[in-house]
Amino acid sequence: MEIGYIDYLNCYPFYYKMFEKDPLEGVTVFPGLPTQLNRMMMDKALDLSPISAATYADIQDDVFLLPQFCLSSVGYVGSVLLCSKLPIDELHAKRVGMSSASHTSQVLLKILMKKFFDIEPSYLISRPYEDLSNYDAALIIGNDAMTDAVNAVPYKYDLGELWLQKTGFPIVFAVFTVRRSTVKENLSGVKAVINSYSSSIQLLAQEKETVIAKARQKYPNISYDVESYYDTLQFEFTDNLKNAFRYYLSMAEDIKQLKGVKSLNFMDEF
Repeated sequence: MEIGYIDYLNCYPFYYKMFEKDPLEGVTVFPGLPTQLNRMMMDKALDLSPISAATYADIQDDVFLLPQFCLSSVGYVGSVLLCSKLPIDELHAKRVGMSSASHTSQVLLKILMKKFFDIEPSYLISRPYEDLSNYDAALIIGNDAMTDAVNAVPYKYDLGELWLQKTGFPIVFAVFTVRRSTVKENLSGVKAVINSYSSSIQLLAQEKETVIAKARQKYPNISYDVESYYDTLQFEFTDNLKNAFRYYLSMAEDIKQLKGVKSLNFMDEF
């Protein structure tokens, strides 16, 4: 079975057991940026993977959501930033670089700009990390947003925090999906991956210092406080976060950024 891994600090807790303690027989892990894994799921090159929450709208008929897991924040997250030369409300018609690494955050920024600031920047797809030499502002996500370089910009906006302020909702950045055909053909393999994820999240609580030390070894360039970052993130896909996900999808459909999603189709729990 082929599964994806978002190659960022935020996803590592789900894979700690798989990477460090108990590799799963018959499972190949493909690390990549969120948009790379999105494409691989769309192309049926992966059986199971975390994907950008926004991408669920594109592949909803082909996959189930895993009901247990997500990557989310309630307010400030620290790894999804708009870095800008100007205050955010002065970015109308200005050049805004949109990280090619993310789908969810691109749509999130467009909703915020249109719905809550009533402005329309000139959006340009940029490299995953982009300085402001060619842009008035740039969306930077994941590990790239947690380096010392971002601290030098004049204005910095945390989109998780901004979303909570404007909507009252948390934001779900990534969801976990499994191909429907894989559930039918290899249910035992899917269960093994789910159990590994669950054990890993438990180990984050039980062996926190060890997990954090391993995460620092894997991502040595991150200057952010890993412990506080993991305390900030939400890994369990609670009912509240599922409602927040529905709200995000409806707002994205409203501004014509995503296809409509009538219902969230979850894999049955076992």
